[in-house]
Amino acid sequence: MARLPREKLAVIAAGGTGGHMFPARAFAEELRARGWQTALISDARGLRYAADFPADWKEEIEAASPSFRKPWKLPGAIWKINSGIAKAGRLLKQHRPALVAGFGGYPAFPALAAARRQHVPIIIHEQNAVLGRVNRQFAKHARLVASGFPRLDFLPPGSAHMAVGNPVRAPILEAAGRPFPPMDGMLGIFVTGGSQGSRIIGEMVPLAIAQHLPPPLLARIKVVQQVREEQVESVRAVYRTAKIESDLAPFFANMPDRLAEAHLVIARSGAGTVSELAAVGRPSILIPLAIATDDHQAANAEALTEVGAADMVLEANVNPKLLGALIAARLSDPEDLRARAAAARSVARPDAAKELADMAERIAEL
Repeated sequence: MARLPREKLAVIAAGGTGGHMFPARAFAEELRARGWQTALISDARGLRYAADFPADWKEEIEAASPSFRKPWKLPGAIWKINSGIAKAGRLLKQHRPALVAGFGGYPAFPALAAARRQHVPIIIHEQNAVLGRVNRQFAKHARLVASGFPRLDFLPPGSAHMAVGNPVRAPILEAAGRPFPPMDGMLGIFVTGGSQGSRIIGEMVPLAIAQHLPPPLLARIKVVQQVREEQVESVRAVYRTAKIESDLAPFFANMPDRLAEAHLVIARSGAGTVSELAAVGRPSILIPLAIATDDHQAANAEALTEVGAADMVLEANVNPKLLGALIAARLSDPEDLRARAAAARSVARPDAAKELADMAERIAEL
């Protein structure tokens, strides 16, 4: 039997990327606004995203993703996992949380495993339209499997599933109130390739814009593009030669502003990107990461393509001529672009963090 919780404490277990940590942070902020205490358990990589994570305490644990393709690494991975479970177990015994919330990624595994052993209520949140490997392991043991999209592949039969949407950051919600930019002047294209940038997007999109847009349209284009550091100079040269106004950087701190100012976004289709496009309401061309596990980025993109808010171009089909024609078609039709923006906003879930917190409070039975 589980011991009674000592306090209104939620332990959040999240993996080592912004895609896991940003929704976890939004959930933590909502709980704290309701008088809860929050804690974070992750590995060293995850904690790099958590400098300002709203938590009463944060703990680093050992974690690993075992690969049977590299059997010589299995003993070390198993040792790390067991070490992480042991430390997480000690933390749960010490603090006696009301629940443990897992947001995916292999660093979430130890805390969820320890919670299951100690009969601490578990909820999990899956950001993608395909249940990730760690969340898949615990879905049938969780009191709730919350998801970012209505579609959720690999959900075990009998799991308690609720599509709440992906909690998004407060600045994104603030940007959601900004109207679609007027189209009688310069036209803004925002290009982003995820937290690490995208080599193929950095190679293809500048050529598509510079070489395959009609001159009258080209003269009105301004590009804001996230570019891998090693590609900045080559991309800048393409735009400079074509006399295109551009703002290039490996990282933009003001992503909400960049999204709100764009008439068209070209991006990967990670769960966070898709959810933020919906929240702000901007039309997009999505290029799913081909090597994403279980092709989950293509599944994510369908949330926008099915309502006519986005075009999806598979990585294998990406070339400058095709992209250029698609960009030109979209930017040449203001009414269609506004309709696509409205379609994106129609599938937004701005109350995702609140709905998830509501369910967490019911499950914790405090």
